[in-house]
Amino acid sequence: MKKQRKRPQGKAKRGPQATAPEAKPIDRRAALRLLRNGAIALPVLGVAGYFSVGYVQASICELDLSKIGNGTPAIVQIHDQNCSLCRTLQRESRQALRAFEDERFEYLVANINTADGAALAAQHGVQDVTLLLFDGAGDMMQIVRGPATAEDLGAIFAAHLDRFS
Repeated sequence: MKKQRKRPQGKAKRGPQATAPEAKPIDRRAALRLLRNGAIALPVLGVAGYFSVGYVQASICELDLSKIGNGTPAIVQIHDQNCSLCRTLQRESRQALRAFEDERFEYLVANINTADGAALAAQHGVQDVTLLLFDGAGDMMQIVRGPATAEDLGAIFAAHLDRFS
């Protein structure tokens, strides 16, 4: 025969017999507060969503390596997202490119962790932290290796784009 242990007094029995505490009804003041907070949060979340979608679309557009050779000069960064020097080069490149009209060039990112990015890097014999400058026909014109300042990159980009003006 099994011996049953005694439960200390004041402890409720657990299991299907236990009941949940009763929910308090929401009064008018709490409902209005909830409505106000929701009205404030909705536009904030909408704006955040709008900018997030724009950022994602821009990132997807930058990864489309099929744009090389479409008639517009291209600046392609060979990039590894886990590399801090690559992120520095990307930041400096984007800052330098702000001085130019977007219609004059394509700025693309070849992620070496994807098949297309690795193939492009291997085709040109380069590794990450590198910029490849292409003409409108897709012929590589120049290689820029390593991180550089926005000012230096701006001069390099200007010289490259002036060849096609």
